[in-house]
Amino acid sequence: MADSDAEFPTTLGPDASFKGQLSFEKGARLLGTFEGEVTTKGHFLIAEKAKLTGEVRAGDIRLEGQVHGNLKADAKVKLAATGRLEGDIEAAQLEVAEGAVLIGRCIVGAKSDGRAAGTVTKTASAAVEHVKPKSQPAAAEAAKK
Repeated sequence: MADSDAEFPTTLGPDASFKGQLSFEKGARLLGTFEGEVTTKGHFLIAEKAKLTGEVRAGDIRLEGQVHGNLKADAKVKLAATGRLEGDIEAAQLEVAEGAVLIGRCIVGAKSDGRAAGTVTKTASAAVEHVKPKSQPAAAEAAKK
């Protein structure tokens, strides 16, 4: 594998099967099967033959295997040609290779509240008594006559 051990100091092997919550300070790679929640500030790799059911929150996520769940990355989610995701993505950047499968919704380049990163949204409000009601539909007008 071309990935350095410095980038992924933790590896969950191809014969491993886990359930629960996993948390890493640095990057990790999944070569086996996992069901649950994964959290890391570093990189997280779901290798080509790996399967994950659950939620992933990481700095960067690279999907080469299969995920049934949601991916949330502070920076980038990369779907390789062999990757398959059935779930939602939230990330600052998204890279999808030809051949990748994505069944779900994406929020890319925006914060979780829907605002674009680095922008400020201004809002205004008025008291309810100062808001004019919409005009009634024609059918409602005809019914009054």
